[in-house]
Amino acid sequence: MTIAITGATGQLGRLAIAALRARGLAPLALARDPARAADLGVETRAFDYVAPASLAPALAGVETLVLISSSDFNDRVGQHRNVIAAAQAAGVSRILYTSLLRADTSPMLLAADHKATEEAIRASGLTFTILRNGWYTENHTGSLAGAIAAGALIGAAGAGRFSSAARADYAEAIAVTAASTGHDNATHELAGDGAYSYAELAAEVSRQTGKTIPYNDLPAGTYAGILQSFGLPEGFAHVLADSDVQAGQGALFDDSRTLSRLIGRPTTPMPVTVTAALA
Repeated sequence: MTIAITGATGQLGRLAIAALRARGLAPLALARDPARAADLGVETRAFDYVAPASLAPALAGVETLVLISSSDFNDRVGQHRNVIAAAQAAGVSRILYTSLLRADTSPMLLAADHKATEEAIRASGLTFTILRNGWYTENHTGSLAGAIAAGALIGAAGAGRFSSAARADYAEAIAVTAASTGHDNATHELAGDGAYSYAELAAEVSRQTGKTIPYNDLPAGTYAGILQSFGLPEGFAHVLADSDVQAGQGALFDDSRTLSRLIGRPTTPMPVTVTAALA
C-alpha cells in the first residue's frame, strides 16, 4: 500500500510521516519544495496545489492520499479541488482530508473552506475518510513567548472552552486511519480529552513560569487589530478573532473522546504542551 502525504514539510505533515514511519511504513512525501523534505527519510515528489497539470503525474502509484488542508487562504477550496481532480485522474483509491471540527455546521469562518472541500470529495466518487480536527494546543502555545514578555495572554473567547489536542495527536490519527481498514467513507470528529478556557491556560502558564500572567479578554475587533500589528494579514487576523468568538459559543468544545479512542491512548494534556513550548 502506497500512502502519500501532501504538505509534507509542514508541521502536521512532518509529524504524520514520522507516525507512519514508526509503524514501519514508508510514505511518499509530497511537497512544493522537495529540497525542504530531504531530512524526512522517505521518497519525495514535487507537489504544488496551484500547479494542477503537475499533480496527477506526481500521484502515480499512490493508493491512499492524505490531503492536508492548504495553509494558503488564497482560493484554498480551488487548490483542494485541483488535488481531488488529480487523485481521480491518477487512479487513487482513497483520500483522507484534514478538515475542521463539525465543519458542516460550524459557524466559524474557517469552516466554509472545509465544508466546500468535503462536498467536493464526496462528489468525486473517491472512497474517503474525513478527519475533522479540533484546535491544536500549539495554536495557543506557539505565541507564549510574546505573551509572557507582554505580561498577559489575550484573546476574544470569553469563558469559552477549547477541547484541543497536540498536533502530534492529530498526526497519529492520520497514521492510524491511513494505515488501517474500517474508515471507508467515515467522518471522525476529533478533539482533545480535556478542555480549558483561556483563563485556565493563563493560570497554567503562570504556574509553570512563576510569573503572574493573566488573561485579558478583548472585543473581537480590538483583538484582530492587535494581531495585525503583529504582522498578520488583515483577513487572517479577522479569521482568528472570529475563531475565538465562536469558541466562546462552544464551537471548539467536544467531549466525545473520539480522537483518543482512535489513537489508542489519551490525548496530550494542555500542561504538557505548555511545558514543551516553554522549554
